[in-house]
Amino acid sequence: MKELVVISGKGGTGKTSIVASFATIAQKKVLVDCDVDAADLHLVLAPRILSRNVFIGGRETRVLPGHCTACGKCEEICRFDAIRFDGPGNGIVPKTFRIDPLACEGCGVCAHFCAENAIESKPSQNGEWFVSETRHGPMVHARLYSAEENSGKLATLVRNEAKKLAEEKSLDLIIIDGAPGIGCPVIASVTGADFVLIVTEPTLSGKHDLERVFELTKYFGIKSAICVNKFDLNIEMTEAIDAFAKDNGAKVLGRIRYDSAVTKAQVMGASVVEYTSGAVANEIKALWRNVVYEMA
Repeated sequence: MKELVVISGKGGTGKTSIVASFATIAQKKVLVDCDVDAADLHLVLAPRILSRNVFIGGRETRVLPGHCTACGKCEEICRFDAIRFDGPGNGIVPKTFRIDPLACEGCGVCAHFCAENAIESKPSQNGEWFVSETRHGPMVHARLYSAEENSGKLATLVRNEAKKLAEEKSLDLIIIDGAPGIGCPVIASVTGADFVLIVTEPTLSGKHDLERVFELTKYFGIKSAICVNKFDLNIEMTEAIDAFAKDNGAKVLGRIRYDSAVTKAQVMGASVVEYTSGAVANEIKALWRNVVYEMA
């Protein structure tokens, strides 16, 4: 079983559009959307959800005012400055302590050391993950709730579920749509993968963030290569990206032109290779052939 991860240094490079086209072309695969903070692969693939599952990513902690004696132990030991002495009175003390949910990391130390058992710490639902069927095969994806944390944990979960699904269905390829940037969900997506395709664009910010994400894959010892999307919008910057790749021993496996057909396909809920057989579709198909060759 092979794992291909498609990532980008920044958002908006066209990473998901390329993954959707790969989903159309590839055979015997499971699709995964590890961009759990802002998942959008489903917008093109229109998955039919087969199972909906709860994601428990952390813990929710709160003071039980009726039990609090305002001893201050919780405030003393909290390393995140999440304890506030402005809770309601309870007939025993005029003020009690309160936990700021935005500052609390859910470690549970305060609950463990509270002598009055006045702090409740319980598992918190931070999102959902799904196993679905699409017109191009099975897909595992997720949704992290707004302002919730542990995106890396959720990305790892959907990736592991995809592996189980691939084994059950005897599928030999997992295609992962990773998150942009170099944060936790990206690290969770690429660690231990067989191959990473980095999609960039010919802009100054695109090149800068390409360099950062390339260093990330290099640090983890993962084989990676580059695709320049919308290369014809800035030939000079495209050549600068080619030079960076050459200087760092990386391969540029494809150049994809800017084409309004990509946007039109998205509006139709389709990948561009489903929508047209024009030049941009041929360039993506050539990119796929190069990726398959490099993964072999």
